[in-house]
Amino acid sequence: MKRIGVLAVQGAFIEHRQAFERAGCEVCEIRQRCDADQSFDAIVLPGGESTVQRKLLHELDILDPLWHQIDDGVQVFATCAGLILMAREVDGTPNPLGRVDVSVRRNAYGRQLGSFTTRGRFADKSDIAMTFIRAPKIVRTLGNVEILSTYDGYPTAVRQKHIVALAFHPELNLGETILPDLLDP
Repeated sequence: MKRIGVLAVQGAFIEHRQAFERAGCEVCEIRQRCDADQSFDAIVLPGGESTVQRKLLHELDILDPLWHQIDDGVQVFATCAGLILMAREVDGTPNPLGRVDVSVRRNAYGRQLGSFTTRGRFADKSDIAMTFIRAPKIVRTLGNVEILSTYDGYPTAVRQKHIVALAFHPELNLGETILPDLLDP
């Protein structure tokens, strides 16, 4: 059974937790330093408010142990705000936390009221629901990343080594979530 750590300081962590539990994974919420010191098969950085998440990662002393695991090769699923945390460049500014060679623009798919769902191809699956909520846009790739999905000519999901980063929210589409499918067998 895979052990998944879900960052649970802010954002859509409950929905991610439920998606991985439905897939038969053991899920632990990461809320404080002692949670972050545990070992995981994968770490989830959920959607939410990236600025608040970054601030809480520092204040709660969670950042270093999580980023050490990420740098050591633990799988990562970064959704929306998680994509912003993982991007090497945000709104044209280098991101020292970034581990994925992409440049993103915050809220590029519109405000909260402009949220939408579309359907498209994701990796080897077709007709997957993609829900965008104040989502960042991957405006360019900066290195060797695999593009897993696109919308309107822009990447919406990428993989670089052990990190999968998505602009949309697959955890909100019950029954269709692709997150558990990306775990190594």
